[in-house]
Amino acid sequence: MTVIVLGGAGYVGSHAVEMLLKKGYDVAVVDNLVTGHRAALPLDVRFYEGDVRDHDFLNNVFAKEKNIEGLMHFCAYSLVGESMEKPTMYFDNNVGGCISILETMQKFDVKHIVFSSTAATFGVPETSPITEMTPQKPINPYGESKLIMEKMMQWQSEATDMTYVALRYFNVAGASSDGHIGEAHKNETHLIPIILQVAQGKREFITIYGNDYKTSDGTCIRDYIDMEDLINAHVKALEYLKAGGKSNQFNLGSSKGYSNLEVLETARKVTGKNIPSILGERRPGDPDELVADSTKANNILNWHAQNDLEHIIENAWNWHKNHPDLYDD
Repeated sequence: MTVIVLGGAGYVGSHAVEMLLKKGYDVAVVDNLVTGHRAALPLDVRFYEGDVRDHDFLNNVFAKEKNIEGLMHFCAYSLVGESMEKPTMYFDNNVGGCISILETMQKFDVKHIVFSSTAATFGVPETSPITEMTPQKPINPYGESKLIMEKMMQWQSEATDMTYVALRYFNVAGASSDGHIGEAHKNETHLIPIILQVAQGKREFITIYGNDYKTSDGTCIRDYIDMEDLINAHVKALEYLKAGGKSNQFNLGSSKGYSNLEVLETARKVTGKNIPSILGERRPGDPDELVADSTKANNILNWHAQNDLEHIIENAWNWHKNHPDLYDD
């Protein structure tokens, strides 16, 4: 029986492929390589290059694979700023792709899907930590598109015997423990890899946006989750569905918040580099604190985040040092 990883050549998807293979799953990968990298995958993994919005392409993949026990769905655009500039592109790709995937699942009688959702569906919550019952009020097209996808899966699950798990990530970071795959974005927007680019000398400094938030040091607090912890939750979610678990949604975070300055100081400790920083204006819409309450995943999936911020940055730094040009593809 096969697990198809949609978007499996991307940052999160490639780590999912690696862990699934290590756990003995048969894996096939679908990716259009718009943001993914073929070099992030084993050479011998079955790979289909194409867009999930192409019904004929996706039907052909499912027909060739035949014995599919489940999907992991990572193929979505995910940059908040870009989504504000190109909202229709995000709805076309993310929501349009989801429609095609759900229709193809029904056609080929594939029962289970684990979906990469996001804490961006919550928008700017009034309280922290954030539980699954916190109102979802996205403030950008990216978060809105993911919330629509969650709702589509919910309705499809109620209408058919398909079951799903939506995993709402907080700030994903890190790399594989052996350092051979990691975070490689053409235009990086995430705090930890940008800090490490400064440590590498690729940037002059890191900008800390705002120091007047209602936090201990005045900078934003965020919940960082280790990549390998995150993928472990995906495997547990798939096994939960295969065992007869009902469709469900879970927050995934470490349940511990770190300020921007704490992240910077940890990176200086790990890298041994000075990592110059400057203070910038706070960005509109940035909440003071976003921390996950992952109790539900702890209790139902028996999942617990194992790795702290220092471990996350150590693995990320190992990846960036060994891949100064990221992937050469």
